[in-house]
Formats: sequence, C-alpha cells, structure tokens
Amino acid sequence: MSPEKDNAREELLRRNYAEIAQLAGELAHEIRNPLSTISLNLGVLSEDIEEGNSPRDLRMKRRVETISQECDHLEQILSDFLRFTTGMELETQPYELSKVVEQFIESQRLEAENRNIEISPHLASDLPKVLLDPHQFRQVLLNLTLNAMQAMSEGGVLEFQTFQQAEYVVLQIIDNGKGISKLAQKKIFDLFYSTKPAGSGLGLPTVRKIIEAHHGFIQCESEPGRGTKFSIFLPAQNAG
Repeated sequence: MSPEKDNAREELLRRNYAEIAQLAGELAHEIRNPLSTISLNLGVLSEDIEEGNSPRDLRMKRRVETISQECDHLEQILSDFLRFTTGMELETQPYELSKVVEQFIESQRLEAENRNIEISPHLASDLPKVLLDPHQFRQVLLNLTLNAMQAMSEGGVLEFQTFQQAEYVVLQIIDNGKGISKLAQKKIFDLFYSTKPAGSGLGLPTVRKIIEAHHGFIQCESEPGRGTKFSIFLPAQNAG
C-alpha cells in the first residue's frame, strides 16, 4: 500500500474514532443526568428515614444504602468510560522518569502505611529523559498502584524500579500480592473485563491507551499467590 493510501486510511480511522468517541461521551452524559437525580433523591429519602428504628425502617435504610452504592458504582463506570473515550491529546515535555515516580511515591506513602504496605523504590538516577504528559501519566501510576495495593489486602511490599533497556526507559511496578491467573492475564487489557466485583473494567485499558499515546507499551507478568509485575516501556529521548 502506498504512503498516500496509508495516510488516507489513518485519517479515516481517526475521524471514525473521533465520531464514536463523541457519541459515546454524549451518551454517558445523558445517562449521568438522570443518575444524578436518582442519587439526589436517595439522599433526601435517606434523611427522611434516618430517625426511624422499626424493622421496616431498618430494611428501608439497608435498601436505600444498597441502591446508593450501586449509583456510586455507575458514576465511577461513567467517569472511567469518559476518560477512556476522550481523545488522547498529550501535552508532553522531557522528564526524568525516576523523579516523576519518586514524587508520586511520596504522595502514596501514607496510604501504603495505612494498608501495611512497604514501598521499596529502586530508581536509577542516570537515565535519559522521556517525553511525558505528567497529568496523564499520573493516572497510569495511580491505577497500577491502587491495583497492586488491593492485591495485597494483608500487606506486603510494593517495588518501583526504573532502568534503561535498549532504546527504552523502563518502569516496573511489582507487588507480592495474590497474583493474576494465566487466563485473566490474557484479558486484563480488554474493555470491561475485571477480576474485581465492583471494577469497571476500564482502568487497565485506559492505562494501555495512555502509554501507547506516549509511543510506549506495557507488559504484565504474574503468578497466582506470588505477585504481579507490570513493565512500562517508554522511548528514551536520545534513542535513534
């Protein structure tokens, strides 16, 4: 296929994706409006029955609480969905990946301590810079770190490692939690697939989308009962 046809095909795919993303975003907003009304009325109803202590009132309280939790779950799914469908227009600058990760780790230390998790950083100081959109990349770090912490429900060790491999700067996030089955590893980046009952199935697909927008890629290695390692490969700025 000629370069002209390649460019035309890519442009058509971009336009089709933009149209689908716009429709999906509009649909999500249309769902969010009545959902907000439901949540608001549930709050009022909860206040109305707050003082009641009869068996009927207690049953109503439990049901209202359950419905409210499901509304919150739907709201989270919509937020994740909108984030995924948003066009990935990055604003990148050269950054030292180790410093970005170090700053992120400091913001997570209290949460880790509360979960009885030790954070163990091994961050190289002499790496070439990478082009990053810091806001988008923070979403990657936050999602992978939260997943790792949830996999270590009884505490554990969470490692962050950076190093250079060929033309890439690599970040590895390693936990010693419950691990992921071989079957699940094949699906974790699929839309709406989740191993968590309340998961949206959009977190890891969004992570991969952000990394690929940075012209990188992500790999997962895991063994049930022994932990999980995610490796993120980002092009070194001085490569080729």
